[in-house]
Amino acid sequence: MEHDTSNSSKSKQSIDNLKTSGFERRLSIAKTSLNVGRRWAGNSVSGIFLDKKARTARNQAFMEAQAQYVAEELGKLKGSVVKIGQMLALYGEHVLPKEITRALQTLNDDTATLSWSKIEQNLQHILGDKLKELEVDPIPIGTASLAQVHRATIIATGEEVVLKIQYPGVAEAIDSDLALFKRLLKVSNVVPQTRSLDTWFEEIRDLLHNEVNYTVEAATTERFYGRLQNDPRYVVPKINRVYSSKRLLCMSYEPGVTVTSDVLKVLPAERRNAIGQAAIEIMMQEIFVWGEMQTDPNFGNYLVRLSDDNAPDNSKIDKLILLDFGAIRQFDHNLLTIAHALLRAGYYHDHTAMMAAMTGYEFFDTMSQQVKSNVAALFLLATEPFSDPALNIDIPKYCLDAQNRYIWAKSKLHSRISANARRAMQSFEFNLPPKEFMFISRKFIGAYTFLTVMDVHTDSNTLVKPYL
Repeated sequence: MEHDTSNSSKSKQSIDNLKTSGFERRLSIAKTSLNVGRRWAGNSVSGIFLDKKARTARNQAFMEAQAQYVAEELGKLKGSVVKIGQMLALYGEHVLPKEITRALQTLNDDTATLSWSKIEQNLQHILGDKLKELEVDPIPIGTASLAQVHRATIIATGEEVVLKIQYPGVAEAIDSDLALFKRLLKVSNVVPQTRSLDTWFEEIRDLLHNEVNYTVEAATTERFYGRLQNDPRYVVPKINRVYSSKRLLCMSYEPGVTVTSDVLKVLPAERRNAIGQAAIEIMMQEIFVWGEMQTDPNFGNYLVRLSDDNAPDNSKIDKLILLDFGAIRQFDHNLLTIAHALLRAGYYHDHTAMMAAMTGYEFFDTMSQQVKSNVAALFLLATEPFSDPALNIDIPKYCLDAQNRYIWAKSKLHSRISANARRAMQSFEFNLPPKEFMFISRKFIGAYTFLTVMDVHTDSNTLVKPYL
């Protein structure tokens, strides 16, 4: 969740109540379902005399409009309904029609803020008398679908902290929200009700229940704090256990600029490269060293603290601030072994080794050799930035600088992967990839976008050699 260090939250609409009761949410979604059902029936009847081509075009346009309507209605509810929509947009592209995915991608965390009187009431309920020890700024510095972030000062010490305050009732609404969401997709007739979809909803349910448990997030944040406290390139907020609980997280206030800030765009190239290299190195460590990864690729989970030109030399380093440790996934030894083998094959740009590494999951083991070969070629393309340029003759020359570093902004890698993925997927009866691979691929896509936006050049040998 983004800690917005500008006070842009001042301009957001404030609401006095969340529709967190089961009845209100059911009513809201039932109304949406009814409207969707009516529209669908009307579209079917009015399209009865069209030829096949005209009907297909009309149905596609209708599906687009339906999906947009559903997304707009869902966006009016805070809580897990919005989060479910976002997760499906992120991970469900192989399950959902593209019209639905596109519409769900418009669901935005950064919606209306809950009024201070309701937040204060909630804090009073959670903290009791301890609330008197804090001076809390009533204007939030960040909003999301499950929580709101406020700056505060510990009166006795003057220490600045942030409070991540969960909206009342959202944790209890997760299971009913999921059931409502599934029903809405069913009524809107836009998604085939398959076993794959059920599996994804189970996965999302587990992730959400984990994400609303701030005791777990506090422990995870402390683990990452311990791992990175001696690396000057990273900042992890320090958890304050005195004011933290299952529904409230208190941590040190860590100011910085967003990764899309214009300030970063005008930094000297080598400083941008160092920030980008740090961003991708942390991802490599998550997957290949610690076996647990922050799965949400949202830019708002990072800030950058620029070095002070007047500081002593040893602290003249730009720092990446890692903010959110709610959506963490642990990976088992089997997956990590396969991931290592895939990375190694990618580094050496070895098609045979890539095919050999693709095993251990039904997804891989049921492929024909031709399909496996096509998917291996896709993986080799996806690992292009992590390959040794001396061994990979397929890297376009425009993607490398004079030092053989990879130029992300010129690579158009995401669109090249998408085009190849479509060809690879058309060549066989598509099985849903293992969920773990989809989490990792999404994280990589997030990192690709991050490095492209910042116009970073990275060195594959520095990135990959430690993990071979």
